[in-house]
Amino acid sequence: MSAASKKATLSLPLRIIFTQEGSSQFINKRTKLKRMRLADNTEEFGIETSTISPSILQRMFLADYIKQLEISMPEFSSSRQDILDLSKLTVYGVLYKQMDKLVLSQIFETEVIKKYNRLNPSHMFDSKTEMPIATLRAKMLVMEKQYQTAKEELLKPVRAKIMARKDITIEEKNVYLLLSEKYLDNLSLYSWYLILRFFKGDDFAIIQKIVQPALQDFMEKSQIAEYIALMLMELAINSENNNFRKEAKVMYRGIMDETTAIYDPEIRKKIISEITRKREFVSISWRFGGGSSNSIGMQNRLQITLYNKEDVYDEIKQNVDKTKVASSKDKSLIDFYNSDATGQDDSSLGLYYLSYLSEACQKVNVKFDSIVNQFSTNDLTVITLSFNF
Repeated sequence: MSAASKKATLSLPLRIIFTQEGSSQFINKRTKLKRMRLADNTEEFGIETSTISPSILQRMFLADYIKQLEISMPEFSSSRQDILDLSKLTVYGVLYKQMDKLVLSQIFETEVIKKYNRLNPSHMFDSKTEMPIATLRAKMLVMEKQYQTAKEELLKPVRAKIMARKDITIEEKNVYLLLSEKYLDNLSLYSWYLILRFFKGDDFAIIQKIVQPALQDFMEKSQIAEYIALMLMELAINSENNNFRKEAKVMYRGIMDETTAIYDPEIRKKIISEITRKREFVSISWRFGGGSSNSIGMQNRLQITLYNKEDVYDEIKQNVDKTKVASSKDKSLIDFYNSDATGQDDSSLGLYYLSYLSEACQKVNVKFDSIVNQFSTNDLTVITLSFNF
């Protein structure tokens, strides 16, 4: 498990589709939005980039500017770390926002805020209150010392529990320590403003009872970010290899076995070049809830979709459906890595992650489903992974 992107820059052919808020923000800054046809054949407005800072991407996401991300590539193996980092960034972003919504909703239910709202009906604080970001930043700047003190007080018992755990390694403890701080750093300015303005002295105990259990809960949920990233990477590489084999059959029919061909470095380069020429790419899409245009039931949702023109749709669907009901209790991920994989197809590891992820989601109360469909008009096989946090 890791808490953040390991690279300063993500180098991927990334399409960023904006929410209404995001579009307005970029148009106001005179950024021209591009009309793009996506993997599902729909058209959206956004921007394309080949490199982006993970911190900038996450800030846009936490501000509810991003509706969807998409990458389309001929091969994924050479960009493995970037794709893993992007996948984890999206999951952490959803979790950060979900924890903030939970904390805010509980703050509004406290007697401290209810009493203030009764006495100040024309200046109430609730979920509909809008305060300009610039105003909140100015107020938080004045309360910087108070913020640091409050954050330390909230983290102190959480850190003590982490360090006292006997079931995790030192490295895992360090990750949890970093995660606990990141969750608090990514609470919205509005949340922190309310905490610092209204919950002082004895009332701070009310905030401790709200934030600390939420922090423990969401740190446990964070474990699934790693599984989602690893599973997605394996499924993408499986689709990549299916494409390579299909192209190798055409290019080297009767000359060389296609499986042998795709692992020859020089032949692999030629296959990638031909797939690029034909633009027969594998695409991955991350679609988010959030933003004012989304319904309440969709705000906590992350939908990851993999698109590819597969010749083995029935086999993929059967394997995914079978894995959904399989149990991973008899074999850990380490066992799976160390086992003799001879004779297993490329999707075995990805499908095993699917089984493991399903059980991991159940343990932390995250709803998860996976569906395989095919668009009959263009033979596009679509694997959809849906998460509701």
